[in-house]
Amino acid sequence: MEIVSKAKSFGGTQGVYRHASQCCGCDMTFAVFIPPQAKKMPCPVLWYLSGLTCTHANVMEKGEYRRLAAELGLIIVCPDTSPRGDDVADVEDNWQIGKGAGFYVDATEAPWAKNYRMYSYVVEELPRIIADEFPADMGRQGVFGHSMGGHGALTMALKNPDRFKSCSAFAPIVHPATADWSMNAFRAYLGDDEAVWRQHDACFLIEDGASFPEFLVDQGGADGFLDSGLRPWLLEAACKDTGSKLTLRMQEGYDHSYYFISTFMDDHLRWHAERLSV
Repeated sequence: MEIVSKAKSFGGTQGVYRHASQCCGCDMTFAVFIPPQAKKMPCPVLWYLSGLTCTHANVMEKGEYRRLAAELGLIIVCPDTSPRGDDVADVEDNWQIGKGAGFYVDATEAPWAKNYRMYSYVVEELPRIIADEFPADMGRQGVFGHSMGGHGALTMALKNPDRFKSCSAFAPIVHPATADWSMNAFRAYLGDDEAVWRQHDACFLIEDGASFPEFLVDQGGADGFLDSGLRPWLLEAACKDTGSKLTLRMQEGYDHSYYFISTFMDDHLRWHAERLSV
């Protein structure tokens, strides 16, 4: 593992790291914030999954999480959103497929299957590195994310309820199998069998019997992608009368940007801290 950069912040350390990923078949970069409490004891881990076109850096630079994460004693891990490199498949004129648009699935179709294995990377490979290299309490993990990353957080929690003890999202793509933003990527990565898509769709997973104790979702009311890509009311309908409790908060006047995310970041960190028994 290569250290790309390190900086002291709020008594802790914000680091950026690079390693050769077996899952993705290329070098992958990720960010980790270590709070000051980790000098004395392992700390719980909160995974942040970013949205379309983003890298690990967007939330690191704009998310405003370090002050409260340092106070609460949370390790924050920020993976990239896709494989990277000159040999990695891409669609240069389509920001919804290819680099920056891994959708947190394991692709099965050529040419994407060679590198686009972001589900296994985030759920299996990167946690091993975090456990080995950082003072992390892997028995206390939570996951949250934005937009495409909100989709990833919801599906990973639903598929791994024994791994994650908390889950929240900012403006998630809740029903990607039917959303304008994601249908083309699902078809490219997973093929034409829409039954396969259900395994990577929060609404369908809940409909098919998966559950998670509770979700927190914040959604901007002025989000320009609300009706075409996000549609949180579909998650609300899916969770109704099931084992998954949803707190959906519509935030009037807020859009899809990091101005929105940073405004409610503290709420989400405290939500996770309570459920991770910090």
